[in-house]
Order: sequence, then structure tokens, then C-alpha cells
Amino acid sequence: MEVRDFYYELPKELIAQDPLEDRSSSRLLVLHKETGELEHRSFRDIAEYLSPGDCLVLNNTKVIPARLFGEREGTKGKVEILLLKRKEKDVWETLVKPGKKARPGERILFGGGLLTGEVLEIAEEGNRLIQFTYQGIFEEVLDQLGQMPLPPYITHQLQDKNRYQTVYAKYDGSAAAPTAGLHFTPELLEEIRQKGVSIAEVTLHVGLGTFRPVKAEQVEEHHMHSEFYQIDEEAARLINETRQRGGRVICVGTTSCRTIESAAQRLLKEKSPAQEADGTPPEKSPVQEADVLQAGSGWTDIFIYPGYQFLVLDALITNFHLPESTLVMLVSALAGRDQVMHAYETAVRERYRFFSFGDAMLIL
Repeated sequence: MEVRDFYYELPKELIAQDPLEDRSSSRLLVLHKETGELEHRSFRDIAEYLSPGDCLVLNNTKVIPARLFGEREGTKGKVEILLLKRKEKDVWETLVKPGKKARPGERILFGGGLLTGEVLEIAEEGNRLIQFTYQGIFEEVLDQLGQMPLPPYITHQLQDKNRYQTVYAKYDGSAAAPTAGLHFTPELLEEIRQKGVSIAEVTLHVGLGTFRPVKAEQVEEHHMHSEFYQIDEEAARLINETRQRGGRVICVGTTSCRTIESAAQRLLKEKSPAQEADGTPPEKSPVQEADVLQAGSGWTDIFIYPGYQFLVLDALITNFHLPESTLVMLVSALAGRDQVMHAYETAVRERYRFFSFGDAMLIL
């Protein structure tokens, strides 16, 4: 497959620059993948599409104020740093601008010296490993000095940084929000619970892959960066029980999807050595007769594109993604490239709002 097969035309004015005042008032485009039928609804109607016995899977990661502005010690040259991945307690993999002058041994001061970073080494694709020194608690210093790492296509200043967090965010670690979850309010989640839908929380800290475009011409040549995920015993139990009783597992966002599919792939490999080298499961697997996933944590670089066979996920709530992105490819794996491209063209024609602060899709 060619990356350009996942391109679509998007007028710039449809890129949402600000979140709506009411999270749940976003529009919702419903795509029925079996028929290709499209419905135009409001996000607050989402509960109508959920049934008792279903399981909604949320990613409870929390975005850290990962963008730091500092100056090089001695020269006072301006430096911007984006924290991507914690490697050790005070050592982070970072994206540095300008990067050419950030050589090993270079020291960068933030907040007049409240936080100091020293470049340790140049990592993969020009990223820098930086060791930070400070007084007190790193998260508190970061909260004081850092800014929310909004994507580059958002040019407006965010007035309330909590609007780039889901209402259920718990665990610090992401460089970007799992944006499909931004539409939920506590009231809407309670309505869903009251309907008999179980809610499982998993964690995937969103990292570098969110910011990097696909540079390969062929889809299969692209390599995903790894991200840390964790599934606890309660979430694993809820998801397994849902599958066993015939309910649907509905992921909120591509990060939740990648988390549970990674865990399922991991268990499948352990239980079924006959799995094909390309990740395709055999026709009958012992995993499919019992648990589909287990509690655990690890790093995943799973890349889901058309041809992938989903092991756990049945339906997906997601935002509209960038042209030629890995996320458009993931959605196309679930609903088919032609149907997804048609849905996106319809969304453009109907003036839906796109990307992080934009409207949502439900793929059933």
C-alpha cells in the first residue's frame, strides 16, 4: 500500500483551534462499517449506540506540561524542548529546537536556573537524552515552568490547560492528549454506566509517534516509535468478561485500541506459537476460547493498518486524523480505506471540525 492512498484534501479553516465550551456538544459522525451508512449526530447522543453488557475502554494517561523554553548556558541562545519519554528518574528523551547546537555536554537553563538540563547524548533520529537537575519535586517544577504541548497545527493560545486533558486523566506521562476522550463529561460517563456498560481504564503514554509524519512511500516500510502501556487486573477482567459474554469492546481513541491489541498480541504469541510471522493469528486460537488479554505492562510499537485482524476491539470512538497519518491507517484497518475516505470527504463537505479539538467519529 502507498501512503498517498490515505491522503485527503482538508481546508485549513476546518482545523479546530479551540475546544468547545461544552465538551459533549461536539458533532458525531457515525459510520456503520458493514453497510457504509453514515449518520450525523451530537456527541452527547453516544450512549444511544451503547448496549448493556458492552465495555468502554478509556486511556487514563495525563498530559504533562512537556514544552519547555530555556536558554543555552553562556550564549543565552533560545532553546525549545519537548519531553517525549522518561528513560530514568531525571533523564528524558527529548525533541530539541534548534537541535544542531544541542551537543553532548551542553547545558540549558529554564526559569532562570530553577531547572537545568544537560545533554547526555544524541539518540535515535536526532533526539537528545537530557538529564535534569532541580530542587524539590520535578513534577511541581515542570508544572511551574512548562507549557502544554499542543500540536503544531494549533496556533491559538490555550486559555485553560485542563481542556487538553480528559476528565478521567490520572497518570502523568503523555506528550499529547488521547483526544477522543476530550468529548466526555462526568455526567455522560455516569449515563453510560447507568445503562449497564462497564468502563475499563488502561494507560498508554502518548509519545513521539504523535508528532512524526510518515516519511516512507510504502505503508509497510514505516516504523512506529515505542510507547509505554499498562493494563491492571480490573481492566483485564472487565474486557475478558465482556468478550466471553458476547458484549462489544468499544475503545475511546486509537491509543486505547493500540493498548488492548498489543496486550492481546502478546498473550497470543505466548499461547500460540503457530502464529504467523506477520502477526496474523491462526484460524482457531486457545486465546479466543478463554482470556483475550492479561494484566501487564510494557512497550509497544504496534502498527495497525489495513489487513490487520483485530483481536479484541469491536468498535471505536475517534477524532478526525491528519491526512496520510498512521491513525487514518488504523481507522481504515477497522472500517476499510474506501469507506473511511468517503466518510472524511463527507465530513469536509459537512464542515465538521478536525483534529485534536475537533469533532468525533463512532465506527460500529
